[in-house]
Amino acid sequence: MTSKGQTAEPTARADERLIKVGLLTRAMRRPELGAVAGLVLVAIFFFAFANHEMFTLSGAMTILAPASQLGILAVAAALLMIGGEFDLSIGSMVAFTGLVFGASVTNFAMPLWLAILATMLVAGVMGSINGQIVIRSRLPSFIVTLAFLFILRGLTLVGLKAVTGGSTQLRGVGDAVPDGVLRNLFSGLAFEGVFSWLASQNLIEKFDNGLPKVAGVPVSVVWFVAFAALATWVLLRSRVGNWIFAVGGDPNAARNSGVPVDRVKTGLFVVTACAAALVAIITVLDAGSADARRGFQKEFEAIIAAVIGGCLLTGGYGSAIGAFFGAIIFGMVSIGLSYTSFDSDWFQVFLGTMLLVAVLFNNYIRRKVTGER
Repeated sequence: MTSKGQTAEPTARADERLIKVGLLTRAMRRPELGAVAGLVLVAIFFFAFANHEMFTLSGAMTILAPASQLGILAVAAALLMIGGEFDLSIGSMVAFTGLVFGASVTNFAMPLWLAILATMLVAGVMGSINGQIVIRSRLPSFIVTLAFLFILRGLTLVGLKAVTGGSTQLRGVGDAVPDGVLRNLFSGLAFEGVFSWLASQNLIEKFDNGLPKVAGVPVSVVWFVAFAALATWVLLRSRVGNWIFAVGGDPNAARNSGVPVDRVKTGLFVVTACAAALVAIITVLDAGSADARRGFQKEFEAIIAAVIGGCLLTGGYGSAIGAFFGAIIFGMVSIGLSYTSFDSDWFQVFLGTMLLVAVLFNNYIRRKVTGER
């Protein structure tokens, strides 16, 4: 009760953490919202203009094969971008580690397990060098990794010519690697028995001889799904995930809070390089050769897929599952154009447009949710 002439004390504001948030607001706070919306729009477009063979099981596998290889790179790029850094050498790393793996099994006759281990170790060392140069020199990772883009591409060309006697392609990898369980983990198709059973039950399309038209899932798709799931769990359910967001949001505050900023950043560069090595091993085994052009421009496509998936260029915000959907959009458009009457060169226009739209959309959503002006 207040006396005459006195004003009542203002009512205490409710704790904003206890305020109920609507479903729409919660959805808008998710970084992958733009990627999901983009995937729906792209699917609607192709459903209207493409041959409906695109939406069969065989069409889906045709799309997922290239999308999965890009997706592994995109998920790794997303983790690094959330941590506040870039790696423009990831495409060249695919070619360089492809050379290391191919030469290991052909020129040096290493067993497959040792060649894979050696390739991953080389990738890890190169990734840690990238990270340490960025941390110690305090140069932007954009500049450091841009330099490594050219260094690694040049080393690939020189190395391939050295081990082949002048060619920029190393052949014979398929013949040098024997069939076995380990090889099947990195090449070929998975779940072939499941697809054969589905065909026998008339649940999927099959040829007249009873064999399924789709014999299995490309192994790269399995790696893609598993890596995206693991990265999502790390970001959302682990202490390391909290560190990654903290390092990308405000490294000084993170360091003052006890977060090992330098180790986190170096670790992210190593993960990105090893993801490139994984793609290299898969593609070299599938193609049976290592090539100097392998991974060309994949660094830009991976970053664009991560941005479409909700990653901010400033760090501290993003989603691995968003990069997952961003890579599927890439695969759908790059392959889907062949199912339409449109010129496939429109894909380049799509890349630039999607990057611009994604950045504008993500900034708009972030400002709406955070209340920034």
